[in-house]
Amino acid sequence: MDIIDAIILGIIQGLTEFLPVSSSGHLELGKAILGDNSVPQESLLFTVVLHFATALSTIVIFRKDILEIIKGLFSGTWNDDTKFALKIIISMLPAVLVGLFLEEQLEQLFGGNILLVGAMLIVTAVLLFLADKAKNTTKDVSYNNAFVIGISQAIAMLPGISRSGATISTSVLLGNDKTKAARFSFLMVVPLIFGKMAKDIMGGDLSFESQNITALSVGFIAAFVAGLFACTWMIALVKKSKLSYFAIYCAIVGVIAIGFSVLN
Repeated sequence: MDIIDAIILGIIQGLTEFLPVSSSGHLELGKAILGDNSVPQESLLFTVVLHFATALSTIVIFRKDILEIIKGLFSGTWNDDTKFALKIIISMLPAVLVGLFLEEQLEQLFGGNILLVGAMLIVTAVLLFLADKAKNTTKDVSYNNAFVIGISQAIAMLPGISRSGATISTSVLLGNDKTKAARFSFLMVVPLIFGKMAKDIMGGDLSFESQNITALSVGFIAAFVAGLFACTWMIALVKKSKLSYFAIYCAIVGVIAIGFSVLN
């Protein structure tokens, strides 16, 4: 993988991790367009590095929130931060179960399955359109809501289903405040990303030998910077009910991807 491809894929990951258009789906489309012929281990490592970059950008944006949550956990008292942390843990359960028991089946869906990506992008478009029409409230995410949102996050492991789009849409459709829904959506994925990285490293699934360190580095930087921009922008867009624009985009890209897959 050359430097230009790494930068392009890094920007795609940074933007689409937060914007509701499916980062995994766009990475698959990007690799197909760029003709990525990397061996599976190299491609997996690059994808993990990009996700690590966007996780760090989330931590930077929500650093005050995360510090408050950590302080709350170690305070020894039952407060709002402790409750929020418990909701995050509850939201993680469906994705953890899917990752433990269906990881091999999920991996088989990646690697150029453009038809699936296109179909799932259309599903994302429908979710975004419905969420955009929902009325705003001041309701907080409940424990039951956290689990349902977690199920959406687990389903979003499919390439083409936007994780942020699915979780924010589900939260909003459950009647939660849009800004709080976005905040919860972005924070709930951080432990999962670090957990997945630890699992891959300890399991020996990632190989750092003979890797293009320069490509990994520039891809990481591109994803991190793009992630900072996209995360901040997305919070404002959700608050202003601008998700319909992304619904249209996902529908168009989904149709193009399906057409591309059928014609090839």
